[in-house]
Amino acid sequence: MQVSAMEAIKMRLAGYIRVSTGSQLDGFGLEDQERIVRRWTRENGHKLAHLFIEKAVSGTIAGEDRPELAAALSWIEDKKAGGLVAPNLDRLARELVVQEAALAQVWKHDGKVFMADQGELLPDDPEDPMRTAMRQMMGVFAQLDRGMIVAKLRRGRRIKGEKGQYAYGAPPYGWAAHKKELTKEELEQAGRARARELRDEDELSYREIAAVLEAEEIRPKRGERWHPETVRRMLANDTDKPPTLHKRPTKA
Repeated sequence: MQVSAMEAIKMRLAGYIRVSTGSQLDGFGLEDQERIVRRWTRENGHKLAHLFIEKAVSGTIAGEDRPELAAALSWIEDKKAGGLVAPNLDRLARELVVQEAALAQVWKHDGKVFMADQGELLPDDPEDPMRTAMRQMMGVFAQLDRGMIVAKLRRGRRIKGEKGQYAYGAPPYGWAAHKKELTKEELEQAGRARARELRDEDELSYREIAAVLEAEEIRPKRGERWHPETVRRMLANDTDKPPTLHKRPTKA
């Protein structure tokens, strides 16, 4: 039998929220998630020790590869927090095996798990197998929902590709998507040419090229700084022709 959060011992909790993409396909963005977590924690008499925010990380990725979730679990292990709170199980993980691994880690260190939409998730009890079954069924449906969204996106991309339209996310460095077609982005093309010159004529390393591009105020497509791997990928895509429409291009 579950107990309400109000009946539970009040404690310091590690909050966890996550979006898998910059736009968050299901419309459940970080601001909404944070508001829900903070309100639930406050209304149930707990204290939010820290809010861990995972940006643009898939719910299918294991906890050890999610730095914010790993940090939240470490707080519980180190007794900085007595438990974990998230908006719902979907935000914790969208694949059952990932979800169960995270829950097991919390319970292993005597922590408690709360979901704002249903209260406390009690640890497995050999005398109550239905408890585990119901929780895992929710995880299965979350995984199914994600699979259906991905399948729909893939169908849409395939149809666009068959029509000769660009359909595979952010264009690589040097290109911009305009009315479903790829066109050259002149400033980025100039940056690409400069990087190629530094590589071919001056024989600079990728790290050295990154430093020169920053010194000359040539900006990458995303972020503020160039990194050697970003330069390497950009030059690997170095071409005057648009990337192939039917395949996902390597991002710079």
